[in-house]
Amino acid sequence: MSALSFRKRILMALLLLGALPASLAFVGWVVTIRNDNPAVAGRAAFEDLGATGRDLLRVLDSTRLTAEERAVLNEHTSALNAALARSQRAEAFSRMKAVGYTVVLVSLGSLFMYLAVIIGRSLSKQLSAPIEELIGWTGHIRRQEPLPATELRGGAPEFASLRMAIRNMALELYQARNAELEAERLRAFREVARRVAHEMKNPLTPVRLAVRQLHATATEEQQESLEVLIAESARLEQLAREFAELGRLPEGPSAEVDLAELLNELLKTSLPTTMSWRLDTGPDTPSVIGHYDPLRRALGNLVRNAVEANDGRGLLEARVVREGDDVIVSLADHGPGIPSEKRSRIFEPYYTGKADGTGLGLAIVKQVVDHHHGTIVLRETPGGGATFELRLPAAPEEDVT
Repeated sequence: MSALSFRKRILMALLLLGALPASLAFVGWVVTIRNDNPAVAGRAAFEDLGATGRDLLRVLDSTRLTAEERAVLNEHTSALNAALARSQRAEAFSRMKAVGYTVVLVSLGSLFMYLAVIIGRSLSKQLSAPIEELIGWTGHIRRQEPLPATELRGGAPEFASLRMAIRNMALELYQARNAELEAERLRAFREVARRVAHEMKNPLTPVRLAVRQLHATATEEQQESLEVLIAESARLEQLAREFAELGRLPEGPSAEVDLAELLNELLKTSLPTTMSWRLDTGPDTPSVIGHYDPLRRALGNLVRNAVEANDGRGLLEARVVREGDDVIVSLADHGPGIPSEKRSRIFEPYYTGKADGTGLGLAIVKQVVDHHHGTIVLRETPGGGATFELRLPAAPEEDVT
């Protein structure tokens, strides 16, 4: 025989707690009415009195009584018979009344038991269904599946709070799991990048030196081939440099970095003359605590991406402002923008939409921002283009000089 379900066990428990005490109370009421009926007790008393009276009349010699005594005796006999008759009628009425009480009690007891069954079934459903639902949710969480979007209706209000708590927990577990996987993946990328950069730099240095020497003494026919070697070796050197940057985390103590000043310097020195720029800064923009060189490298990559996206023309709008306890840095270009299907992958290492891109520039930006406990998001520039927004924790007030 299979075990009873949780719902059936709850129903049986509720019936035992409700219907069984009601049945015992009903039986007790019936027994009490039968045993403690005052009419029955009175009838028994009158029967005893009548029996002793009849015995008295039988043994009494009425021939020796005076006329007055016989009259009194006859009156007593008549009163006794009348009392016995009234007692019998009272007993009959009491029996009818007891039957009426019994019918009422049976009806009330049946109604109470029916209500106990209905309420027990309702309570068992309200208790068991949400619990079985939540047990099913644990299976989804264990299998790393999303929780069902729909929920069972009904149940105690506390179950709604429990559902919300479990949904929040599942979401946090999902985010933490993804964050851990992403961190592990980035650690693997950084290790591979570090090794590749090391292996590439060793042969690149003598190769580029040899190409320069050949270029100085080459004939005109050889110059074209050497130009290709110089360009491609330079590209490999840049790739090795980016690999090294991805595989290297900031070292040394942190210090205050004025992002407004840093970005202003980059815009002045990195943009071509064919491109204009505008920098808006707030009146009380604080510094951040971090590493200057990685932050400069990250902002430089964003500026370079904006220049390449606009083909070195147009306007680049930059902004550095304070928002609460954070410093917001945004760079908005007015180029073709980034398609929506690619936005979720632009910070992945080796993912690029450029024919000659390495896919490491934005990955390095993301690594630097994460190391400084910040966030970076991509938005569409009003009117077209891409806007990168960095949010970094501001330096505490007492640390700002």
